Amino acid sequence: MNPKEITRLSHALSALLRHGAGERGLPMDAAGWAPIDAVLAAARTTREALDAVVRENNKSRLEVAGGRIRACQGHSLAGMPVTLEALEASWALDPRDEPVWHGTHVDAVASIAREGILPGERTHVHLAAETDSKVGKRSHVDVMLRVDPARLRAEGIGLYRSGNGVLLARRVPASCIAGLRAETRKARDEEAWLRAQFDRALG
Repeated sequence: MNPKEITRLSHALSALLRHGAGERGLPMDAAGWAPIDAVLAAARTTREALDAVVRENNKSRLEVAGGRIRACQGHSLAGMPVTLEALEASWALDPRDEPVWHGTHVDAVASIAREGILPGERTHVHLAAETDSKVGKRSHVDVMLRVDPARLRAEGIGLYRSGNGVLLARRVPASCIAGLRAETRKARDEEAWLRAQFDRALG
C-alpha cells in the first residue's frame, strides 16, 4: 500500500472504531475491542491492508490483540458501546508528577478558564507528556496549557495512559491548570489577556 492509501484506510478504520460502531452494528465490547473479521467486513478491506495500517500509522492509533482490534483512545461516548470504566480499566494509571499539556486555541481559553477542559463528545480529555508530542495534542494550536497531575489526583481524577502513549482524564478542572505557553503570534499578542482569564477565574 502507498502512503496515501494507508492514511485513507487509517482514517476510515479510526472513524469506525471510535465513532461508528454503534451506528454500523459492529460488535464491540465496553473497552472498544471488536472482532477483526467483523471490522474487515464493515470496512470492506483485507487483513493484509489492515495489518499495514496498524504497522505504518505514525500515531499508532490502532492496536491488535489476537483476533481483536480497537482504537487506542478517542471514542465518542454517545452511540457507542464503550464505557468510561471499561476503557480506564484497559489503560495504565499514570503516576507522574511532572506536568502534562493540552493544546487549544485562543478562542477557547475563556471558557476553559471558567469550566475547565471538558471532553465534549468524547469519553476523555486528551493530554500530552511533552509540548512537541506527536500524540495526545492537536496540531496547529495557539496555546499549550500546563496541567498539574497532583492537582488532578487531589480532585479524585485519574490520569491514564493508552497503549500509544496518549494521556487521558475524564475532565480537567480549571484549578488543575498551572500555566500556559503561547505557541503562535496570535497567542503571544494576546498573552496578557489569556493569563488574565485564569487569574480572574481562579481568584
